[in-house]
Amino acid sequence: MSLKFNHSSTKVQQLADFIRQSITVNEYKVGEKLPSINFLSQKYNVSRDTVFKALMMLKDKGMIDSIQGKNYYVLNRSTHIFLLLDEYTPFKEALYNSLIKKLPESFTVDLWFHQYNESLFNTIINEACGKYNRYIVMNYDNEIFSEVLNKINKDRLLLIDFGKFDKKDYSYICQDFDESFYRALELLKKELSGYKKLAFVFNKYHKHPKSSKIFFSRFCEDNGFDFEILDEIKETTPIQRNYCYLAIKQTDVVKIVKQARSTNMKMGKDFGLIAYNENPFYEVIGDGVCSISIDFDLMGSLAADFALTGEKIQRYLPTNVYRRNSI
Repeated sequence: MSLKFNHSSTKVQQLADFIRQSITVNEYKVGEKLPSINFLSQKYNVSRDTVFKALMMLKDKGMIDSIQGKNYYVLNRSTHIFLLLDEYTPFKEALYNSLIKKLPESFTVDLWFHQYNESLFNTIINEACGKYNRYIVMNYDNEIFSEVLNKINKDRLLLIDFGKFDKKDYSYICQDFDESFYRALELLKKELSGYKKLAFVFNKYHKHPKSSKIFFSRFCEDNGFDFEILDEIKETTPIQRNYCYLAIKQTDVVKIVKQARSTNMKMGKDFGLIAYNENPFYEVIGDGVCSISIDFDLMGSLAADFALTGEKIQRYLPTNVYRRNSI
């Protein structure tokens, strides 16, 4: 391992991170004495004060200790987890909270978001390679395995959420956006039969797998439902009476509710609404918004098991229906 300082953070932080990574990969073993402040200062061309402050950061975290402020020893080798998600949403927060809740204090989790930006995704992965004990990654694409992931040891990598590609050699915890989505709609067939038309709000700017549109259409055709797929809901889009809307993005759910209220339409009576991906807010909006979702708490818990043991896991989580009064 080599250290090249950049402008991403202070030299103190970068040196502390580098020493931490060296401990993580067992370059400095538990019980061993670290090189002296003078040696580290000369090796990395930084001041003694910079080295001292970096060591103090590691000491505060319980990774190292010193004898009379002179010789520093490795106390423990913390396990460092790399977590890369697509973007922030409340259900991703549920995943994260479930993950860290199950991990002991000796584990640290570095959380990143790639925002569906492929270049950013590749940069983050390239910079993280070789620095972590475990990698938990939400891939950039549901259909294609990102080639940059080949740089990570397969035994240390867990793929989550997306995964409609060959992943037989990898651990994964994914959801099925196709058949399981179809089956979830079937569970709601009785409630949906009271509506004139089903409208799938599939925001054209969202990266949700497009195959879901195929299985939504198939469900409607198989069961005789009139349907349409909307590119987006605008602030001025009128909500149609006796339609049931299925919306992926939380912002579209909010727009639908606001538009309906502006015309005094009651959710669950004048129109129906189903959200994709569970959200705690859906329990309190109106009389509750029905949702279709996997259990992101469970995904986080299973990801924590992988982080703890490294044991291979290959699992698709079931798609659940959270029935509420919006339909």
